Amino acid sequence: MARRSKPTGTNDARSELRIIAGKWRCRRIGFVAEPGLRPTPERVRETLFNWLQPVIAGSRCLDLFCGSGALGIEALSRGAAALTLIDSSATVIREIRANLERLGENGAATLIRADACNWLLNTREQGYDVVFLDPPFSSSLATRCLQLLDRSALLAPGARVYLECAIDETAPIPGPGWVLHRERFAGNVAYRLFIAPSVNPVAAAEHL
Repeated sequence: MARRSKPTGTNDARSELRIIAGKWRCRRIGFVAEPGLRPTPERVRETLFNWLQPVIAGSRCLDLFCGSGALGIEALSRGAAALTLIDSSATVIREIRANLERLGENGAATLIRADACNWLLNTREQGYDVVFLDPPFSSSLATRCLQLLDRSALLAPGARVYLECAIDETAPIPGPGWVLHRERFAGNVAYRLFIAPSVNPVAAAEHL
């Protein structure tokens, strides 16, 4: 859920979006329209979760740059077992926590206020099956985060990594063994689903 330049006069504006499917189908979540917060459009979310349908139930998910929380909350609604949401904004974290409470979320979600790159550099977490990566457009953070994911033990073998970028950005290229599984374009957005290598060399080395 990336951010762009600050819109004029939107400091206190509120918006809503709809959960598409699952146990919270048609429920709405609200969020403060922070400067540049850019929710993934409903049509794109629907396509993405069609791609993820074979793997989302029971998965461990990570939502970096989570913004409104739409991607992670949609994953929980569709049966994900656990979700970690990362964002550097205290307002974002507070709003998502309030939305999860209103939905009756039962403790599967962990919210962390942190810089996404710093968190990736320092976390000892492992075994994420799905990662949502939607950094600010034209920031080079997409490439940086993919590099950090590739060099960490964080991903489960064959993990799915969703990446959202501006259509005019050079497409980031993950490390060896990654597969571009799906790719679509909508307006000025390019969105892609990668599959990580079936063996995570970093995790494997840590267990030798």
